[in-house]
Amino acid sequence: MTAEGPAQSRAPVNPGTLSQKRAAPPVPPNLRGFLSLQDFEKAAARHLPRMLHGYLAGGVETDWSLADNRRAFAEWGFIPRVLVDARARTTAASLFGRDYAAPFGIPPMGSSALLAYRGDIVLAQAARAKNIPFIMSASSLIRLEEIAKANPDAWYQAYLPGEPARIEPLVDRVIAAGFKTFVLTVDVQVSSNRENNIRNGYTIPLKPTFRLFWQGATHPRWAFGTWFRTLRNHGMPHFENMDAGRGPPILSRDLERAFGARDGLSWPHLELIRRRFPGKLLIKGVLHPDDVVRAKEIGVDGFMVSNHGGRQLDGAVSGLRMLPEIVKVAGGLPVIYDGGVRRGTDVMKAYCLGASFVFVGRPMLCAAAVRGQPGVERAIDLLQEEIHRDLALIGANSMQELGPEFLMRVG
Repeated sequence: MTAEGPAQSRAPVNPGTLSQKRAAPPVPPNLRGFLSLQDFEKAAARHLPRMLHGYLAGGVETDWSLADNRRAFAEWGFIPRVLVDARARTTAASLFGRDYAAPFGIPPMGSSALLAYRGDIVLAQAARAKNIPFIMSASSLIRLEEIAKANPDAWYQAYLPGEPARIEPLVDRVIAAGFKTFVLTVDVQVSSNRENNIRNGYTIPLKPTFRLFWQGATHPRWAFGTWFRTLRNHGMPHFENMDAGRGPPILSRDLERAFGARDGLSWPHLELIRRRFPGKLLIKGVLHPDDVVRAKEIGVDGFMVSNHGGRQLDGAVSGLRMLPEIVKVAGGLPVIYDGGVRRGTDVMKAYCLGASFVFVGRPMLCAAAVRGQPGVERAIDLLQEEIHRDLALIGANSMQELGPEFLMRVG
């Protein structure tokens, strides 16, 4: 059986808009061996110390939710249409009135500058160069003002305690920096039980140990290209964007207290942010349709459906499974999917199930770690080219044509 939902009409192809043969983007010699996003993930596993790679790639407890993000995609197969003139196809997509070159963006990822030199700046600049959206993390180790300068269209994502005295000045700082989109992450009430981090030696705050020294010594490209380079040029990294002022360094014992009581964050605080922030406001980490309805009543502008990459509640289902139900109650507001995307076909399946846009995280940070901004741009190109090719194979000319009639449950 096919996925439930109304069939979407196909836009007629205008012969005057038929595209010429698409030229592949030029590829630097040191990037020609990267043919998929998975290639960057494999390279990052070799490049990064075990503690950092475990932090990047791992989930929580049994990794059930992490695995479910991939299982959910495998349970849908395509029903392609044939004899469709697909010469006019495009990967372009729009979100909040802004046109983008591809239907995906880069989500917030904390401590990116520990894994890649100036990681947040690298991701922001690559996104700007390729005309896709980028969301900076409140857990960034680079000041939000610097990131806004590198990419004036970047979005800001917040982890907030339920304390208006801290929320209000932070929102004011974000406004003053020029951010026009504010994303509130709502699924981090407490720190999750990431046993893999403890086993691999990754802790926040970082603890100088022989094990930490040995991991750096056995991964010299990372040690000298990222860690010592950061210390030399920018000093000890701090959590720069949790509050209106500078946060503590990553070695500080006061980090837990600095993060605040996030389990006190509740609906009145979302209302406070809505009153104070004049731009677009989204919530990230929503899975239940009832929460979408309530947030819509408060006046949010969109939703990011995800289980936090399988890194918070072990057993939380993939956002892909909840996507159709959330789209039904969203009232036409953008519903963005995030979680487990590795191929162009994954992006297309999310669109078929109703997503307005898709975000792709871990592979982009892996690309930044191993090859910097050129690596991220290569990763973006690879995913975009997959979508461009697969649109022809499915029988569509745009992402907007995709709908549930292209899918069948296979598992």
